[in-house]
Amino acid sequence: MRTRSSAGAVWGLLALLGVLLTGCQSPSAGVEEDGRLGGPASGTAGAGSAPVTRPSGYGAVFLAVDECSSFGTTSFTEVPCAGERAAARVVARHDGTVRDGPRCPATTDFVLHISEQRPASDEDGDGAVPQGYACMRNLQPPHPGDPGGGGGPRTIVGDCVYSSGDGQVRETACEGKGEREPEYEVTEAVTERTDCPASTALYVRLGGDRPVGCARPL
Repeated sequence: MRTRSSAGAVWGLLALLGVLLTGCQSPSAGVEEDGRLGGPASGTAGAGSAPVTRPSGYGAVFLAVDECSSFGTTSFTEVPCAGERAAARVVARHDGTVRDGPRCPATTDFVLHISEQRPASDEDGDGAVPQGYACMRNLQPPHPGDPGGGGGPRTIVGDCVYSSGDGQVRETACEGKGEREPEYEVTEAVTERTDCPASTALYVRLGGDRPVGCARPL
């Protein structure tokens, strides 16, 4: 069993190396790997960016399910969920990439992408951090991943979007407090476009078992 001091030294080294993350949600940007948003013609999605996350060595597995990350706009660290620095909780954690791995839960607020780190040596051989991603849910509102919230890595029924040009759409808050006013609301998720109601004016790519979102004009 390693002592706290030795663990701190190991994870301190990892903190210097850093864990590169991409794909953090924003109210106006999609995440192509998750198939968030798509226009009626191209079905393409926008690109996102993410803050950098650095491992702190608090848990046996970096950002495992039910563990928490700290506040931050440029970096996140793993912290006790009961602590005052805790900002978001891991609701799902997967190895590999978002493109190849399971989808995050529908109401995920943002995704942390974790690059692989394998230190040359440590005292017990368990200091490696495999490539993966953590699906995060804020501990306190706002929750952009909720229906109509204007963000999150997935578009779901109840979300609103606007046309960004070139056959693409982006998500925005339905209440109209985002940078762009909502133009369409996703009212249903179906398997085929022909299953959408007659009021549908836009098809949004959702992915999953019901990959087509039927959106009505607002």
